[in-house]
Amino acid sequence: MRYRRRELILKYTVELFIKTAQPVGSKALLENYNLNFSSATIRAEMNALEQAGFLEKPHTSAGRVPSKKGYEFYVANLRERVVSDNIRHHIQTIVEEKTKSVEEVINQTCEILSQMTNLVSVALGPNTSGEVLKSMHLVALDKHTATAIFVTNQGYVEHKTFIIPPNSSIEEIAKVVQIFNERLIGTKISEVSAKMELLRPLLKEYVVEQEVLVNAFTEAFIRYARDRLSLYGKESLLEQPEFINDSEKLRKLIAILDDPQKLRQLIVGKEELNINIGDADEDLSLISASIQLPGDQVGQIVLVGPKRMDYDNVLMALEYVTDELEKYFEIEREINDE
Repeated sequence: MRYRRRELILKYTVELFIKTAQPVGSKALLENYNLNFSSATIRAEMNALEQAGFLEKPHTSAGRVPSKKGYEFYVANLRERVVSDNIRHHIQTIVEEKTKSVEEVINQTCEILSQMTNLVSVALGPNTSGEVLKSMHLVALDKHTATAIFVTNQGYVEHKTFIIPPNSSIEEIAKVVQIFNERLIGTKISEVSAKMELLRPLLKEYVVEQEVLVNAFTEAFIRYARDRLSLYGKESLLEQPEFINDSEKLRKLIAILDDPQKLRQLIVGKEELNINIGDADEDLSLISASIQLPGDQVGQIVLVGPKRMDYDNVLMALEYVTDELEKYFEIEREINDE
């Protein structure tokens, strides 16, 4: 593809900064790329790009770095859009193994993406905000232990095994589960724990140590929400120059990564592929792709890292992965429907 001179200088400035994490000057561009321009011409073009808001000049350096606007222009107009053979090979290896579950396929894909991009990859399960409780069950394992189970309207199941208090019987605890089913079925998953707390006075009429069962179900609900998020490559953050010497920035990023709702709030747009490049005070970018899962559910794979990420490689890898996974899941749906 042929680029105009100013576009070419912006392209190489972005790519060299991504590679080195150092502000880029005209000398660095001449040393790293076969440019047919003089140093003075490059400086003039870089100055024009800065005036237009595509580049920024750190106070402590003579070089320049891409701005949010510069990264966005690069992503939209200047990247090469080539999928690496390495990504193709690894993803094909996964989808060719037909015995894997949906979770295994997505989790292994996220591991590979993290390794290939040196970013944190996140598997986000379907959003639970509209999901409601369908049923709650109690299964006695023996005289001393039982398992609390709940099922959602989307068919997801979670459980928690607990010890039956010495002063309680399985019959008493079963009565508590019956009350839960009478009072909580149809409640949004996000509201169940709070409503369960309001039932404590009523539950005491049936079992003195009812908090054991309430805690068991509450822990199951918490784990259910937490397990909708799987992280891979978090240790790669410690290798990024942006976070090595800024513990506060790293702490804030980890807090975001550990919270599915915070992550979803940062994912702008409703497209199949969304790009969120941080503002001037945020050294953070998120690239997310939606994936149609079996059962008419939608999951997401998110790649998270500094603004100085390799957008060309990341976007092409994520687009390729999304296409291959949706083909795989479509074949699985057709097999199951036969």
